[in-house]
Amino acid sequence: MPDAIFAHARLAPIYDTFDGERDDLDLYLSIADELKAEHVLDVGCGTGSLAVLLAATGRTVVGVDPAEASLAVARAKDPDGKVTWIHGDATDLPPAGADLAAMTGNVAQVFLTDDDWSRTLAGIHAALRPGGHFVFETRRPDRRAWEDWAATSEPLVLDVPGTGPVERRLEVTDISLPLVSFRFTYRFLSDGEVVTSDSTLRFREREEIEKSLAAQGFRVSDVRDAPDRPGMEFVFLAQRD
Repeated sequence: MPDAIFAHARLAPIYDTFDGERDDLDLYLSIADELKAEHVLDVGCGTGSLAVLLAATGRTVVGVDPAEASLAVARAKDPDGKVTWIHGDATDLPPAGADLAAMTGNVAQVFLTDDDWSRTLAGIHAALRPGGHFVFETRRPDRRAWEDWAATSEPLVLDVPGTGPVERRLEVTDISLPLVSFRFTYRFLSDGEVVTSDSTLRFREREEIEKSLAAQGFRVSDVRDAPDRPGMEFVFLAQRD
């Protein structure tokens, strides 16, 4: 099941405000241009930020996500229906012969077991045309991002359009590497409601990821840095056999 931050009817609409500027998406748009990709899949599309940007360039875009509340936000950004939205996961993608599949926002880390990760890769492989590409990011374990999260003790209060001020607190709840768990607590200051969202991420080493891609019929063509987070992320570009 998706985490509450994506699936809760009150949290999904405030996600974009707390997520901030999506400078990370510039890299994905540039890769789509670099590869001349005309048919793009946004896997784990969330609130649809990348999918909508891609569709605005005239591309054929499919966005898939298991959280219906996030998809509702995404559809509201796409009033003309330029994007095909699918409620599901990578295994629900049609074998549409796409040129490129993208997975942003460290979605790759939500797959905690080898079986779930393998099924996801297999689903993406089946949805790409032969020679199609898959690009995604994941945090580098050696940078120990969870230590920065644990040091974040002060609440963040933002004024969310249509909602009012919301306070968010972050707490790291467990470190059992390669798994790290944390909790976001949101307080809606307009009425005092408190909603929590618990998450766990898996931090995979580069070699582990490369082996998993090869096992599902991908060849890693490049591993890049994330320009907006230098030294913090692996950005994998893999090609389907």
